[in-house]
Amino acid sequence: MPDTLALILFLLPLAYSPGPGNMVFAANGARFGPRATLPASLGYHAATWIVTLGIGIGLFGLVGSAPGLARAMQVAGAAYVLWLALSIARAGVLRDTGPARPMGAWGGAVLLLLNPKAYLIIALMFSQFLPTAAAPRIDAVLWIATVFTLNNLMAFTAWTVLGDRLARLFRADRSARRLNLGFGGMLAAVAIWMLLA
Repeated sequence: MPDTLALILFLLPLAYSPGPGNMVFAANGARFGPRATLPASLGYHAATWIVTLGIGIGLFGLVGSAPGLARAMQVAGAAYVLWLALSIARAGVLRDTGPARPMGAWGGAVLLLLNPKAYLIIALMFSQFLPTAAAPRIDAVLWIATVFTLNNLMAFTAWTVLGDRLARLFRADRSARRLNLGFGGMLAAVAIWMLLA
């Protein structure tokens, strides 16, 4: 079974840093309130769990049959996380991109399905935490998918509930830069840990 604490620490900066999904839920929470975003959240996270299982089961077979692939994915994943860290650290103030509209469950699911960053993070996560023993077990894939989905649900809920407050905070240049540097630093530390693990 994967190390759950390490998995959660790995996921925290990825789930809580500003991204397309978080911003959609923050905007909807700020304008319509948390209750109105529940259907979209349920759709998004149901799709997250299903997609994560599918990716995990596919990588489960690939990594088991090609041990060198796991290390190649680990290095590529660390490079991606470092790039993401630099992008977040250099990001400026978040701006409104237009009026928010509440989504239903289907809209939430489509948001996940059309988010390429989600697929990269899921594959990266499995490359780091899926056991590569001679006979890895499917329960590890189920556990990782469930922890990942619940962590994302908590992050999206936090962004939804605090959407209005966070939107005001990010309009100030200085506050946005501090937050972005903090998340960027956390991700850079994750990238270094991935290369050394």
